[in-house]
Amino acid sequence: QYEAGVGGCYIFFFFFILVCDPADVISTVEFNQTGEFLATGDKGGRVVIFQREPQGEYNVYSTFQSHEPEFDYLKSLEIEERINKIRWLPLHNPAHFLLATNDKTIKLWKVSERDKRAEGYNLRDEEGRLKDLSTVTTLQVPVLRPMDLLVEASPRRVFANAHAYHINSISVNSDCETYLSADDLRINLWNLNITDRSFNIVDLKPENMEDLSEVITVAEFHPHHCHLLAFSSSTGTTRLCDMRASALCDQHAKLFEEVVDPSHRSFFSEIVSSVSDVKFSHSGRYLLTRDYLTVKVWDLNMENKPVETYQVHDYLRTKLCSLYESDCIFDKFECAWNGTDSVIMTGAYNNYFRMFDRASLRDVTLEASREVCKRRAVLQPRRVCVGKKQKETDVSVDSLDFRKKILHTAWHPKENIIAIAASNNLYIFQDRLTPNGHHNTPEIQSAPPKWQTQPNPPTY
Repeated sequence: QYEAGVGGCYIFFFFFILVCDPADVISTVEFNQTGEFLATGDKGGRVVIFQREPQGEYNVYSTFQSHEPEFDYLKSLEIEERINKIRWLPLHNPAHFLLATNDKTIKLWKVSERDKRAEGYNLRDEEGRLKDLSTVTTLQVPVLRPMDLLVEASPRRVFANAHAYHINSISVNSDCETYLSADDLRINLWNLNITDRSFNIVDLKPENMEDLSEVITVAEFHPHHCHLLAFSSSTGTTRLCDMRASALCDQHAKLFEEVVDPSHRSFFSEIVSSVSDVKFSHSGRYLLTRDYLTVKVWDLNMENKPVETYQVHDYLRTKLCSLYESDCIFDKFECAWNGTDSVIMTGAYNNYFRMFDRASLRDVTLEASREVCKRRAVLQPRRVCVGKKQKETDVSVDSLDFRKKILHTAWHPKENIIAIAASNNLYIFQDRLTPNGHHNTPEIQSAPPKWQTQPNPPTY
């Protein structure tokens, strides 16, 4: 089912509902560089691409099966079809290219349009079958005839057999020629035109696996400098590497780490400090990192501590034991910058997502669920309380549903449009327009928030 709405100076809201099947759970969300297209991948190995129409709606543009389940007979290991990451390549021609990866294999897909077909072949009939050459007595010039628009997705490259462990991230370089892929212990550098080999640029695997102390959680290229990349680990550190220094980046250029007071350490300290996502700011000056309880902004010129720290759900500190028993403490939340690097966003539990304004230091908690998405309804701020409720709208920390979680988020690169993946549901919100038709500033207001919904559905 697909629902969409548009309305004058009001904001629009899109809500995509998939059949409730584990294979339909969305596992990654990514806007392209212009924001015209939005790609999602799911646990069933499918990629769904949405295109923004002139009226502002995002409609389904293309759907294709990117990965299939496989079996590694040498290791007796099943390889799931789940799409871990999608990354768009910069647009250079009318066709669109994107990288999609599961645990072991990366594929480069070409998505193109065709609205004409050739007719009048000399050696083939209308059905495409070869003619008997003895019947060909004249030659004709083939012509192009208009046809209904057809969107085709075709695999152009397959990059495989380079990772012994599960791929957790891919990132396209600013040189538009190379990209990186990272698993738990290694980072490889690929050329987009070469599929049979890659270069190992980071290797954390010790000679004795018993000496293993950390694993790579995420890696990302710098948006402007093709020689710089950052990767984070399970110990809460983020390393900045310069590929000009050596072929193997075993020595980092900078190390971003916040030292924890030993008196405050606990059994869960190392687990909650593991970095689940890293994003360079659009300007390239800052790094945004997400661990289990906080998001932090780092200045690339200052390594010893973050310049900003935001508590995402500090009220969960008393729940860490139960979260550990349910494995929720190992959830990997993503984070995102807005187009001007002034606001950051990340997910939480109970289908809540958090937004932080860096200038005013204001924050807001919003909910993405069908229950709150009524026609032309403004998303109301949510508040989670540890003790007694102060308002009827407050939610007790004991009543949070930890099965509902916002792990994957994306922000339009130029406008205040956000994509939120909640299990098998995709929400797209845009900020409310002012009466003169202009967008609000990206500041988060104390009340009311500017994110508004207006479903007005055609149903498919």
